[in-house]
Amino acid sequence: MDVTEANDDSFGIEVILPQGGKTAPCCPHGPTLLFEKVSKGGEKGRRFYACSACRDRKDCNFFQWEDEKVSEVRLLAREAEKQSKRPLVTQQEYCNRLRKFSALPLDEKKFCQDCQILLLPGLHEAHSSHRSMAVSPAQLTRPSVLLRPLDNKKSNAQYLFTERSSHFLLDSLAALGFTKVLCVGTPRLQELIKLRNLDQKHKPMKSLLLDIDFRYAQFYSQDEFCHYNMFNHHFFDGEASSAVLQAFLQEADGQKVVMVADPPFGGLVKPLANTFSLISQSWRKLQTSDSSNTEMPMMWIFPYFLEPRILECFPSFTMLDYQVDYDNHSLYKHGKTGRKQSPVRLFTNISPKDVVLPKDEGYRFCSICQRFVLFLNKHCAKCNVCPSKDGREWKHCSTCGKCVKPSWKHCQACGRCALPAHPCGPGQAQDGCFSCGSREHKRKACPLKDSHRISSHRSKAKSGGKNVSRHPLVKPKAKRMSGGARRAKKMAALSK
Repeated sequence: MDVTEANDDSFGIEVILPQGGKTAPCCPHGPTLLFEKVSKGGEKGRRFYACSACRDRKDCNFFQWEDEKVSEVRLLAREAEKQSKRPLVTQQEYCNRLRKFSALPLDEKKFCQDCQILLLPGLHEAHSSHRSMAVSPAQLTRPSVLLRPLDNKKSNAQYLFTERSSHFLLDSLAALGFTKVLCVGTPRLQELIKLRNLDQKHKPMKSLLLDIDFRYAQFYSQDEFCHYNMFNHHFFDGEASSAVLQAFLQEADGQKVVMVADPPFGGLVKPLANTFSLISQSWRKLQTSDSSNTEMPMMWIFPYFLEPRILECFPSFTMLDYQVDYDNHSLYKHGKTGRKQSPVRLFTNISPKDVVLPKDEGYRFCSICQRFVLFLNKHCAKCNVCPSKDGREWKHCSTCGKCVKPSWKHCQACGRCALPAHPCGPGQAQDGCFSCGSREHKRKACPLKDSHRISSHRSKAKSGGKNVSRHPLVKPKAKRMSGGARRAKKMAALSK
């Protein structure tokens, strides 16, 4: 179900987080999420369950109304579908295969590029018509290079850190004294940690990779990899994998744990924040009383324009200026300038002044803000911050009382700064409350946000529980934009 935010100006989709111990139905990707359509006027629609991991019904067609009664036949069909989507090989079997594969002579180590699996000698004949390649010991330690990245942008697209970003992250974590790294969707970081441990030139670190891509199970032990869905905190192997995480989060003999997460950029912030909060709660329960009120140290890698949503869920987080880049993404590259710079940043609850950004890449320390910033991010004496979010030098607007992007100009008609070619006039501004239109607050803080639901329930009760529409039966239907088109349009507007 494509639930990116909204398909036009008339409605949006909101995620309802689980509460009160209510169990959600499951799809092949674990427990589903509860969604609700919210109209522009604040009126709420019928709630429904859809897949947490896939934003397109073509990838996972699960759909169920919240109040729907599901027949036994349909439940059995769902269970059969879930079983058909399970991996044919268990993680334990993959671990046994890896031990045997590692002991093979070099000329017998093969990898099937079509099936994306390591081949033991007994499987060579069955895969003889497929494309295969020899595997060196060095390649075996870099599975993200060996495996073909998944490329479905609406479910499991994989963008992999460059060497530059991977080394920066690991160097920073080591300098901060962390000895255990929980890698949530960051396979490149896991690889680099293991490679450094082999060099024996640095203090050894432990790592655990949580990832929805089960192919990585071929390369790691059960204490190093768990098949995991970060959108619903679901372990596909159940309690056994959950116990692995619990054991990893324990700190003993001076060990320090940190989580580094790199979710898909199209993922919804609320369910991700809920998952990271659950992991933090598990970590907190394992700590001594001295640290029982603190958050688990975290780094969340996400685009800068989603900063307000992340800070709404984690007020203790700070967005760092460091630009993360990726090997297999055409846009998110280091060294570009202007609007072509990577929009991906680090959000963390670690003190910003302690995360030292590289001087040779153009970062400097702002003694007033007490954090490292990009050299073009000049401190504004009026705002008392280094305001830039996108790497360009921003300018201060005295009328708005804040700094804005260099391409924006103040519009007297709208009473705000915007692009010169923006739609001008009353009602064109996108800021403010989605429900009542007020510019003074957002929808979540709207005092009227629940009034439509109450009135809706009352009207249903008067009509015998029927879902009576308040809108005309015949209404011109606006053409829906695809989720990818909406995100591209939003990113283009934010980067100008």
